[in-house]
Amino acid sequence: MPGWPGAQPPKKKRTGLVVGITVAVLAVVGGLGYTAFKVMDIGKSVAGSGFPPAEYRLTAEQKLLDGEFTLASDMSRDKGKEIENTYDPSIRNPKAVVAQYTSSKGGALVLSGMWGQLKSPEFARRKMLSGAAEADGATLAVPARKFTPDGYGITVECQVLQQKTNGTTTSFPMCAWGDGNTGAMVAVITPETAVKAPDSIDLTQLAADTAKVRSEARKPIG
Repeated sequence: MPGWPGAQPPKKKRTGLVVGITVAVLAVVGGLGYTAFKVMDIGKSVAGSGFPPAEYRLTAEQKLLDGEFTLASDMSRDKGKEIENTYDPSIRNPKAVVAQYTSSKGGALVLSGMWGQLKSPEFARRKMLSGAAEADGATLAVPARKFTPDGYGITVECQVLQQKTNGTTTSFPMCAWGDGNTGAMVAVITPETAVKAPDSIDLTQLAADTAKVRSEARKPIG
């Protein structure tokens, strides 16, 4: 078509790809990862320990990552019920947060987490990631690696999954954290990362972004 800028059609196609992969990510992390909690073997990992004090909660903020992402949908009441109703003796008073964010650059962010009192946050972090990797249609492309982003005092684990969406294989990285009061998965999808080779995605940057999301969404109780 004369006069049609050559860069626009690919951009539009990639934006549609982000929408499709975001739906897939929500299916993977919007509660499914937490089904692993009910099979937690806590006998050795937390035997004899007490619950940590309830000091922090997780919130679906209107903005994340310094305002780059804006809340598009808070699904905590619907998708969160599965998390809250799953009995686990190592978690007291669980409350769920499941939210989708969008950016003006065509990207999306999914936050799926919980808050309460967690006896074994490191184990919960690992089970969130393994639960997502075992979800229907998902393939683990890059195994989970640990990161300690500077300035945040928290360990974050990140991995890359792949999934076929409308006949196209797309990549989506995700990270998770766990502490005594909060645990969550964060997936950031952009038009660029969706089509990247899994091992070329910058997980170090995503880990830093996840730590920042935690600092923005984790609030003192009261």
